[in-house]
Amino acid sequence: MRMTPDSIERYARHLVLKEIGGPGQQALLGAKVVLVGAGGLGGPAGLYLAAAGVGQITIIDDDQVEASNLQRQVQFVHTDVGMPKAVVMGDTLRDLNPDIRVTHHITRLTAGNAERLLAGHDVIIDGVDDFATRFAINAAALVLKTPLISGALGRFDGQVMGFASDGSGPCYRCFVPEIPPDAETCAAVGVVGALAGIIGSMMALEVIKLITGAGQPLLGRLYLYDGLSGEGRTVNLPRDSHCPQCGSR
Repeated sequence: MRMTPDSIERYARHLVLKEIGGPGQQALLGAKVVLVGAGGLGGPAGLYLAAAGVGQITIIDDDQVEASNLQRQVQFVHTDVGMPKAVVMGDTLRDLNPDIRVTHHITRLTAGNAERLLAGHDVIIDGVDDFATRFAINAAALVLKTPLISGALGRFDGQVMGFASDGSGPCYRCFVPEIPPDAETCAAVGVVGALAGIIGSMMALEVIKLITGAGQPLLGRLYLYDGLSGEGRTVNLPRDSHCPQCGSR
C-alpha cells in the first residue's frame, strides 16, 4: 500500500519508532492476520491490530454477544447483544481503520476446517477458551508453517506464548499435551475484566513484533502475568520429543 498524507498522519507514532519506521509500517499494511475468537482476548488484540494498520484481518467466531460478555469484551456495546460477534467486531474494526480489509466467518473452527480457514495468513492468533479448538489451531499452524500467538486467562492471571513456523521449537501441545481433566472456564470460575485487555493487547504486540521484526518475539517462550501482584515472568518452553502433535518431526 502506498503511504498517503492521511496514512502518514495516522501511523505517525509508528513511523518515528526506529524499530518499526516506514518499512515496518509497510509490512503491517501488507500483512494478513487471522483471529480465532472474537471474545475477551480477540477483542483487544483485534482492535490494536486494526489500529496498527494490519492490512487484512480475518475473524473466526460462531458466538453471539451476550450481556455477560460486556464486563470484559470492550469491542461490544449493550445494543450488540444477540448479534454475531464476528459481524459486530468486523464492523467495529472497519470503522476504526478504513485502510484495512476485514473478513469474517460465523463458524466454529474444528480439526476438519482449520487448515482451510487459516491458510493464506502470515500470523494466527489463538484467542479461544477451549482446548479442543486450541489443538486444532496448533495442528493446522504446523501444517501451514504459520507462526501462532496464543493467550489464556485465569481469574487474575494470564499468559501469552508464541510458536514458530519453522518447526525448530515447541508447539502448543508440547506445552499442553492433552486436555487437562480439571480444565476450568471463565464462566465457571470468573475473570477480572481488565485482565483481558492486558493479555489481548500483549498478543497484539507480539504479532506486531513478528510482522515488523522489532525486538524479540515470544517464540518458544511463555509470559506469565499475575494481576494481583502486578508481576510477570518469562520462561522457556522446551520442545517435547514425545509430543502427540509434533514429536515425530
